[in-house]
Amino acid sequence: MSTRRESTSPIQIGPVGQSWPPYPPAEETELERALRLEEEKEAKKKSDVIDEAIEVERNELKKRKQYIKVLLLGQAESGKSTILKQFQLNYAPKAFQAESEAWRAVIQLNLVRTVNFILDIMAGSSNMTSEEKESAATYSSSPQPNANRSSSETRNDDLGPLKTRLAPLRQVEMILVNRLSADEPRRSGSLDGLTPKYYSRASEVSIRGGTGWKALVQRKQDSRGSEPDDLDQARQILETCQKDIVALWKSPPVQQQLRQSDIVLRDQSGFFLDDTRRIASQKYKPTFPDILKARLQTIGVEEHSMTFESAEGQSAAAQAGKTWLFYDVGGSKGQRAAWAPYFDDVNAMIFLCSMAGFNQTLSEDRSVNRLLDSLTLWKTICSSKLLSNVTFILLLNKCDLLEAKLKGGELFARYVRSFKEANDFKHVSEYLRGKFIAIHKSQSARKRALHVHLTCAIDIEVMSHVIVRLREAILVDNLMSVDLI
Repeated sequence: MSTRRESTSPIQIGPVGQSWPPYPPAEETELERALRLEEEKEAKKKSDVIDEAIEVERNELKKRKQYIKVLLLGQAESGKSTILKQFQLNYAPKAFQAESEAWRAVIQLNLVRTVNFILDIMAGSSNMTSEEKESAATYSSSPQPNANRSSSETRNDDLGPLKTRLAPLRQVEMILVNRLSADEPRRSGSLDGLTPKYYSRASEVSIRGGTGWKALVQRKQDSRGSEPDDLDQARQILETCQKDIVALWKSPPVQQQLRQSDIVLRDQSGFFLDDTRRIASQKYKPTFPDILKARLQTIGVEEHSMTFESAEGQSAAAQAGKTWLFYDVGGSKGQRAAWAPYFDDVNAMIFLCSMAGFNQTLSEDRSVNRLLDSLTLWKTICSSKLLSNVTFILLLNKCDLLEAKLKGGELFARYVRSFKEANDFKHVSEYLRGKFIAIHKSQSARKRALHVHLTCAIDIEVMSHVIVRLREAILVDNLMSVDLI
């Protein structure tokens, strides 16, 4: 009868001669043994670090599954970032207030870039050839009268001293850009060569998603200590230019040139010229309305974590300490391919459409009407199977600008031929609401609720009620999806 013996041979895991655990080589010297043990010790350290990182990642993924995740979609300038600010203002006001120093740099850069844009416009009006003037008119939303070259030169001669005193704002712009960016600052948006893309608006203040720009601004602020730095210098220059900025904005030649170029700065996000004296002051501190109006273009995808602070009301109090994740994505046509990876891991999708864009074209593609592009985009999103179980929220935004345009005589039917009703806010908004609802009903992969609101994203009082309803809708749908109600 044979007796089975337990093998003491090393386990073969690879080619002949490779086994684990490694056995000491034959005739190993003391030095070789010491080196081998040291190498094994280092390998064990690296293995432990990898194991620890895997465990941290596993715990983070487990924690993130408990978060409610909200995806913000829509065109560039539709109001996505403003809606996020409204959520922060209503449910995390202390954290929102703590970010005010970062927003101060953005707001002052919005102001400075608008001023420099006006200076570019005035310089361009006297330097353009007849062909360039014709090209500029092509990119305007309405016909532009041919400007008389000699009168343009006269107007610019009158503004000569003012333009000279405002020249240092170019340096201020570069300093503020550098403060908001980890990269080397770049100036874009000049009228050099009459770039049509920027001819109708000031150049964007842009940040790349994932850069943590708010923390970056704070770190640069903290690292400077008590010594004055270039930011202090920039704000001194800006304060010195206060009166000249006001004079430039009120100047009849400037207003005439803007009208001829069909540029309405007040309709553009990031417009602060009416508040120059307050914002250009060195003692300036941003208000909540200022932050809501500030324009900052997102390039790529920016993830925002919002932890609910204690709030009044039973339902709001129950959320205290809970975290929501918001994904704010770039809305220009070239950035929409980055949206898809976020479709299969969100609880709610908020889509924003600027109703005031019916008479505008995309800045990145002047052949495409903004409203038509929103409808096409909405159709694509509704038909996505990845979003079939997601809460759908539609915000028809910029009610104030739509109403102002209609009252100003802009005909909605001129751009939307199927519209046959009265040219007022009530009928136009109802038409658009019905259009979006019909697309959702016909294109959705399955029957689901659609939450629709007409909004003005910068109106704090009205939006506070809308934000409460959005939060409740997202929470209820989320509980229903896990069969808790």
